[in-house]
Amino acid sequence: MSHNQLDKKSEAWSALFSEPMSELVKRYTASVFFDKRLWDADITGSLAHAEMLSAQKIISADDLAAIQKGMAQIRAEIEGGTFEWKLDLEDVHLNIEARLTQLVGDAGKRLHTGRSRNDQVATDVRLWLRGEIDLISNLLNELQKALLTVAEQNVDVILPGFTHLQVAQPVSFGHHMLAYVEMFARDAERMADVRKRVNRLPLGSAALAGTSYPLDRERVAKTLGMDGVCQNSLDAVSDRDFAIEFSAAASLAMVHISRFSEELILWMSQNFGFIKIADRFTTGSSIMPQKKNPDVPELARGKTGRVVGHLMGLITLMKGQPLAYNKDNQEDKEPLFDTVDTLKDTLRIFTEMVGGQLNPATGKLEGGITVNAQAMEQAALKGYATATDLADYLVKKGLPFRDAHETVAHAVKAAVSHACDLSELPLAVLQGFHPRIEKDVYDVLSLRGSLNARSTLGGTAPAQVKLQIERHRTRLG
Repeated sequence: MSHNQLDKKSEAWSALFSEPMSELVKRYTASVFFDKRLWDADITGSLAHAEMLSAQKIISADDLAAIQKGMAQIRAEIEGGTFEWKLDLEDVHLNIEARLTQLVGDAGKRLHTGRSRNDQVATDVRLWLRGEIDLISNLLNELQKALLTVAEQNVDVILPGFTHLQVAQPVSFGHHMLAYVEMFARDAERMADVRKRVNRLPLGSAALAGTSYPLDRERVAKTLGMDGVCQNSLDAVSDRDFAIEFSAAASLAMVHISRFSEELILWMSQNFGFIKIADRFTTGSSIMPQKKNPDVPELARGKTGRVVGHLMGLITLMKGQPLAYNKDNQEDKEPLFDTVDTLKDTLRIFTEMVGGQLNPATGKLEGGITVNAQAMEQAALKGYATATDLADYLVKKGLPFRDAHETVAHAVKAAVSHACDLSELPLAVLQGFHPRIEKDVYDVLSLRGSLNARSTLGGTAPAQVKLQIERHRTRLG
């Protein structure tokens, strides 16, 4: 076989076939223009494989040196933008192998000893995804830190807490931000857990049954920093659970982004007026000059559906496949790649949108979420948010909770008819609902009193919120 035979894709198996692949099929089955992003993982995996082949005396030390030299040149060409990606060579693997053979001759052909593209691509995707998970984990931590900064600045700001989108009880705005810190902390935990199952080596499983060459798979795993090897060759080349599991974790992270987006959109509307975000994250209307549209949160809410759709696509892709590798699995890459890209971009933009940008001149964060504390507090007053506190007050005076609940319902009805807050009802009126009500009730009925009273672990009292912020700061470093 001449050095440039692999320049034609069909040459990799052409002896068996009586006619060349049609141009239509060639375009339909090629993956090089999306899987070329795996080039670094492909080179890294190939170098580890070659080092092991040499250590096992399957190829010579001279062959290893030639492969290493050739791969260094290919890496430089790709990084420099001069590498020629060829559709005829179908995928990233054959493109790199063909160029290596061009550069170093027979040594390049020996690289593929003891492996198949089936275990090679599975290894490449795992190596690439491992690196992306590490980036995503860092981005999740940065978003948590941005939310912590907002929480720290707004511990004493009162926000109406909602259930069913109805005013329920007053909460600290800082406490509300910490709810999202908890969500993204779980996302980071899931990413760390998924990484363990991503970080296992399929290489050495060959096409499906293993190989007759005396490979040292554990050596390759160690070289690549992997946690172990896939123990069954059939499963190793056909498993895409790790991609599905990652996509599920990514979908949950995007769902959390989407929930946060929905609140930002509501809070920014004129009917709420609770917050503002920096102008660079909004757009105007083509015909209504007064508008600032929350395009970034809206688009993130939409992109969540895209990521969840990719998860469904990957699950459906795998559901009918018999063992072992099938060409269907080429379709795993585009949804996986887009999921990674979408999640990374969204996390980056939300971190800046929430926390702002560092001004080099002042050393301070600027932009980010601007809170209208007065609007939040006024909204909390409108919804009789301290009604439960009055019920709790009566329970402490000896009433059964259900009786207290009924009494407070009557008090709220009276406040509605007087168009005032519970705390604004005269003591004589309140005592008309129950004689055990005394003047200390007004401490309970104030928003601040309600907030401070909820000081159990995980509660919204400012003292508790500060403890939680400290815990998260320590955890995130």
